[in-house]
Amino acid sequence: MNILALDTSMGACSAAVLRESGGATTLVVREERMARGQAEALMPMLAEVMNEAKLDFAELDLIAATLGPGSFTGVRIAIAAARGLALATDAKLWGTDSLTVMAQSVLADCAGAPFAISVDAHRGMLYLGIFDGAGAQLDGPRLVSPEDAAPMLSENLHVAFGSGATILAEAASNRKMQIETSLPDLQPNAATLAALALQSRATLLTLRPLYLRPPDAKPQSSSGVARR
Repeated sequence: MNILALDTSMGACSAAVLRESGGATTLVVREERMARGQAEALMPMLAEVMNEAKLDFAELDLIAATLGPGSFTGVRIAIAAARGLALATDAKLWGTDSLTVMAQSVLADCAGAPFAISVDAHRGMLYLGIFDGAGAQLDGPRLVSPEDAAPMLSENLHVAFGSGATILAEAASNRKMQIETSLPDLQPNAATLAALALQSRATLLTLRPLYLRPPDAKPQSSSGVARR
């Protein structure tokens, strides 16, 4: 199976090609941290991984993208690219939420115990996912305040990862819970997404953004200047 995976949902841009044949896999990855500019960076990055993998687009079996939550614009970039490429190549589609991808990246650091992925969503809110020690999602992804997130944590959860981990730990300490924090720069990445896609062996009819909050842009009210 030949899989192309794309992520632009948060503070990075990445593309990966995973090739599996006879039980052996090869992986080619490009990744760059960036707060913006993913739209310009993704396609050259995609071309690089395809060239290095010596793979033609017509040979792709599956194209995967992270679905969110994350940046409103960023989430749409990878999804739009994946959907367009699927139409052009007849490859199947697959995707999952960004927090699940992040969770799979930290399994070696959670000691087999439940953990939280907590991302600072700004404006006093967190993107929160709770996972068991094998990375299976127990709750989320949610958009919650730190005060509402703390009661969701079980007594056997003692570590949180991500840019919002410290915020979550502070809220938990107010409830007499001690949460360790780790990897504040954690981001979703296409390599982990590709591995999840291979493990899933599933497909989706289409990919839809997972938005947990409304967009910042607001339509003009009726009190605005009338159109002619």
